[in-house]
Amino acid sequence: MELINELFKSPVGILSLLTIVFVMVIATVLFFWVKRQAGKIPEKQ
Repeated sequence: MELINELFKSPVGILSLLTIVFVMVIATVLFFWVKRQAGKIPEKQ
């Protein structure tokens, strides 16, 4: 419980939480972008 209190109440904890959320958002965006790119049919030259 002390860890959660520090995560939400201290400045370092809030920055850590924002960093974790930011990394998860980037990972999600990259996952769906790569999935979409892999599903494209390559053009024949």
